[in-house]
Formats: sequence, structure tokens, C-alpha cells
Amino acid sequence: MKSGLSFLIAARKCEIDELDQLARTSDLVGLIARLVHALQRERGMSNVFLASRGVRFAEQRDPQIAECLALEQEVRAGFDQLETEAHPGATAGNSARLFSRIAWVLPGLDGLPALRRRIGALELTPAQATAAFAKLVAGLLAVVFEAADGATDPEISRLLVAMFNFMQGKEFAGQERAFGAASLALGRSDEAQRQQWLHLIELQERCFQVFTDFSSSGVLALWHQSQSDPVMAEIERQRRMSVSPAQAASACVPDARLSQAWFDWCTRRIDAMKTVEHRLAADLRELCARKTAQARGELQKYQEVLGNLAPQPEGAVFFDDADTRATEPAQYGRHLERSVLDMVQEQSRRLQAMSDELETVRASLNERKLVERAKGLLMAHRRMSENEAHKMLLQTAMNQKRRLVDVAESMLAMADYLPLDAAPRR
Repeated sequence: MKSGLSFLIAARKCEIDELDQLARTSDLVGLIARLVHALQRERGMSNVFLASRGVRFAEQRDPQIAECLALEQEVRAGFDQLETEAHPGATAGNSARLFSRIAWVLPGLDGLPALRRRIGALELTPAQATAAFAKLVAGLLAVVFEAADGATDPEISRLLVAMFNFMQGKEFAGQERAFGAASLALGRSDEAQRQQWLHLIELQERCFQVFTDFSSSGVLALWHQSQSDPVMAEIERQRRMSVSPAQAASACVPDARLSQAWFDWCTRRIDAMKTVEHRLAADLRELCARKTAQARGELQKYQEVLGNLAPQPEGAVFFDDADTRATEPAQYGRHLERSVLDMVQEQSRRLQAMSDELETVRASLNERKLVERAKGLLMAHRRMSENEAHKMLLQTAMNQKRRLVDVAESMLAMADYLPLDAAPRR
């Protein structure tokens, strides 16, 4: 019959398999971050291109599309590798959700050539192009979210949570760049537009706050360094001009120079954010490698002990107390058995501590799940768009001076009592 140490070794092997899977997933997250950055830049160019009726960014679009295509191929290869090398026992639970997210996003990547042709032919409005790119980026970020949600190591999970929220905040910054550039180029300004702009700013702030809560001091120092004072000062100045109630109430003249200046300032900010993404991805790779090396070292130690373990009477040490151990003769076999029991207890304590910390880390992800479910409920029962549902939740939270997640929980608790609005959506 196998000893307890044999099963401890089996547990370590499972942990190494999980870490190997996490390392592959983390590499994929880094690739997705690079693709999302390139798509965000293409989206901004496409918006200005459409708003200017093909006058601006006509030449720059082609090299940007080529960059996106090259990164897309890397991401697709990462998807294939993740599926091919997935551990047979790791396809349940979160891995199944991760693969489902990948399956959902692939048709979006397949549809990019047609989207680009329609943009090139000026068949779409800037808002339609933004929505199309935003949907694809949201799908890619959902893959990152599932990677964070499925991480079994709390340190790796913290980094993935930080990276997901940073990428999400950066995506909202990209949407603000595209939205603002198109608005200034078209010369349209009204209350609905003002509220949309404010909404994008607030969403960024919420994401970057979570990122701050889960990041290391080194990453935070790089983040603050990347947000250049002159760049942010200019962006804040343009924000104040564009979202003030007085500006929304007045007519706005199309201004290509102002639109270009806004795009350039936002691009400098977003490009600086890319350095933070690179640092997060590098930290993630290093942490996975270190954790795996540590686990392999522990496995080797267990295997060496197993090789030296002499047969002992069943349960010879299990019921010993500390005082008895101290007075017994030093017997090599019994010391080994005690060492094995100590290893088992240490492993149990370590796993419990990891589980407790993991629950704390995942609280942020669980809050997002609740908010997403509440948004879905509003969309189904009130015939709202996703943006309208999110705005309603935020407004309710502000009016009631409650946390967004608390409002979402209350709404979900009342799900059975919400009337279904059968009126057609306009």
C-alpha cells in the first residue's frame, strides 16, 4: 500500500501541472494585452478616418492593420497551444469557461477583415466602428478575466486581477480617445454626449483603483511615472471644455486640429500605459517561473525522503504528541516518518493559507460578476442597452450612497419581482 508521502508527492505533481497551465495562460494574457493595445490604436485611427470622411489617417491605417494582423496570429497560436497542452484533468470548471470565452472571441477575429473593408469604404459611422471594436476587445478582456478567476495561486491571482483591471481601464481610456476625437471632428455636443464622456472617465477611475489595490509598489511607481503631468493636464483641460454643461448646451464647430490634438495627447497617455502592461506581464512570467521552480524543488525533496523511508508500524507516529517525541530514541526510520507527517501538516497549513488569501483576492472578481449579472437583468427586464444598465446601477448607488456591488446584490435578490417590459426598444 502507498504511504501518505506518496499522495503528498501526487499533490505536488498536481500543483506543478496547475502552475504549468497558469504559466501558459499568463503568456497568453501578455499576448492579448499587446493585441488589445494595437486594436485600440486602430480603432482610434478608424474613428478619425470615418469622421473626416477618409481624409485623415488614410495612410496610417494600413501599417496599423498589418501590426494587428501579426499580433492576432500570435494570439491565435497561443489559443491553439493552450488547448493542445491543457492538462486532461484541467478542462472542468474555470478552464471550460476560459475555452468558451476563446470560442466566443474567435468569430470576432474572423470578422475583422470585413469590418476593415466597411471602414475603408466609409460605410460605417464612428459610433458603429467604436462599438464593433469595443465588442471584440471586450471578448478578449473576458478571456483575461477568466484567466484571473481560474488562478489557484493567490500571488499569481493578485497579479492577474491587477492586469485585468488595468487592461479594462486602458480600454475605457481608448474608448474615450476614439469618442472624443470623433466628437470634436464632427462638431457635435449635447447632453447625452456629455454624460457618455463622463461615464467613460468614471469607468476608468474605478478600474485603476482596483489595479492600484492589487499592485506592487514597483508597478505603482511605474504607473505614476507613466502618467506625465503635462499630458494629463492637457487631457483634463480638454475634458473640462468638452463635458461642461455650458459646452453641451452650445453649438460646437467641427475642428480637425482640436480633434488631432486630443487624439495625440490621449495616444501619448495610452502608449505610456503600455509600459505598465509590459511590466505586469514580465512580473507574471517571472512569478510563474519562480513558483514552478519552488514546487519542483519541494517535489524532489519529497521523492528523496520517500526513497529513504523505512517501513514502520501503521500509525506509529500519527498519535504521538510533542512531549513523547522529544524523549524517544533517535531512530532514523521514525524520524523520517515524523518528517513526513510534518510535511503533510505543513502542506495542509500552506494550502489553507493560500485558500484564505485566494478568497480575498477573488472578492474583486466576484463583485464584477454580480454587477454583470445585475446589468444583464436590467437589459432583459427593462429593454436597456449595456451602457444604460450600467449607468442606472451607478446612479442608484450614488443616490443611495451605497456601493455598486451592494446595489447589484439587492437588484438580483428582487429578480423574481421585476416586471418584464414588453415594449419594443427604440
